[in-house]
Amino acid sequence: MVAVSVISWIYADIEITTQDPWNEVMRMVTGMVTPDFLETDNLIAAIVNTIAFAILGVAFSNILGFFLALAFHIRLVRAGCAFIRAIHELFWALIFLQVFGLSALTGILALAIPYSGIFAKVYAEILEEADTTSLKTISQSTSRISVFVFVRLPDAWVHFKTYSLYRLECGLRSSAILGFVGLPTLGFHLETAFAEGKYSEAFAILIIFFLIIATIRKWGRAKLVPFYIVVSLLVIPWGLSDISITNVVRFFTEDIVPHPLHVSGTIDMKAFGSFIDWITTLFLNQALPGIFATIILTQIALIGAGALTLIFFPLISPKFFGFFGRTVGHIFLVITRSTPEYILALIFLLIWGPSMLPAVIALALHNGAIIGHLMGRHTESMILRPDAPKGINLYAYDILPKIYRQFLAFLFYRWEVIMRETAILGILGITTLGFYIDSAFADLRYDRAMLLIIITAILNLSIDVMSRTIRARLRLRTRVTLL
Repeated sequence: MVAVSVISWIYADIEITTQDPWNEVMRMVTGMVTPDFLETDNLIAAIVNTIAFAILGVAFSNILGFFLALAFHIRLVRAGCAFIRAIHELFWALIFLQVFGLSALTGILALAIPYSGIFAKVYAEILEEADTTSLKTISQSTSRISVFVFVRLPDAWVHFKTYSLYRLECGLRSSAILGFVGLPTLGFHLETAFAEGKYSEAFAILIIFFLIIATIRKWGRAKLVPFYIVVSLLVIPWGLSDISITNVVRFFTEDIVPHPLHVSGTIDMKAFGSFIDWITTLFLNQALPGIFATIILTQIALIGAGALTLIFFPLISPKFFGFFGRTVGHIFLVITRSTPEYILALIFLLIWGPSMLPAVIALALHNGAIIGHLMGRHTESMILRPDAPKGINLYAYDILPKIYRQFLAFLFYRWEVIMRETAILGILGITTLGFYIDSAFADLRYDRAMLLIIITAILNLSIDVMSRTIRARLRLRTRVTLL
């Protein structure tokens, strides 16, 4: 993997194109230390909308994902879940924008659909790996429903709640960046502030977002979930009156139909030949360059995330630092992993200019912080022998060899996630598949956009299959409930 990353680096567009990046850095630092919380209009509404979108999207996907998990042994269900989760939330949002406009339905569905596939996969794995000892004490005449409800489900319930809380944190990040496509969340104001160089306003919004994420375990209690759902349903700006049934029907019956087939109106040999020419041109001119750039960026970011993980995990480990050091490390990792890659890439893009460099650093930092946090927590329960070495020897010859397999498991687990994020960073102008998808939507060429999104999903599924194969061959087990 390192060798592939080195080769990818040779072909990557890694350069700094801004004339004076340090000037931009100093302006950002000034904005960071002088946040302006009063500059943003409708800030309270944006905060409420961000939380409401996340809660409703995660709630609906949790319910649907649970029932899909019960049927996850069916191949068609597994394939369907894999496909919908392979498409990033922002791509789903771009699709539903054309159907439902800037309504709450667009934001909720953009989160609920891919998250349903994720919940189904994780819940199915939790049920599969649950302790089955108690099943031996059940009478054979007991119904399957009773066994599931009273034996299997209670054992898995605590893992369901833990993962749901983590997925709510992910939902908050995704809800925020939905603002980058126009929905009224924090991301809308954040993009405007960065674009206009109002860094005091931008960092004030980020600080608020970090506080929401950091306090999620305080306010995100299971008993309050029904109350939050009801409040979210009441306060969210639905805007359903703006939805046109005519537009919905036209989108699915005309807009996404490939242009040659739509013009012809029939599927004959001439129309089929035009369709082949159309798809070949699109593949060679857009899909192939986009796939190449997406893979290159993914492989570099993957190894970068792995390298940073090995640096980050000691920051919160009691085996290396005391209370003060770990507190500083926790704050750093919480901020880094809580900031969506899209926002990190936008910040670095303003500093270094348009190239793959901002995306590489953003993906490596975010994913390195996530895995580093998990690995640091993993070391807390480790017991060292009485004559254990100190410092770098403890790190290199005692701790790291013990956690290295777990490190590889987490890294390969994040591979497909990094690929998904790489694709959507094309919306910022980096020539991954997302760049061509966003351009197709901007040109109202929805047929091209849908085909490119399908290609993106296939690429993500391929990486997921390779990742699972490698983990199986290396006998690496991943605690998916922690991810």
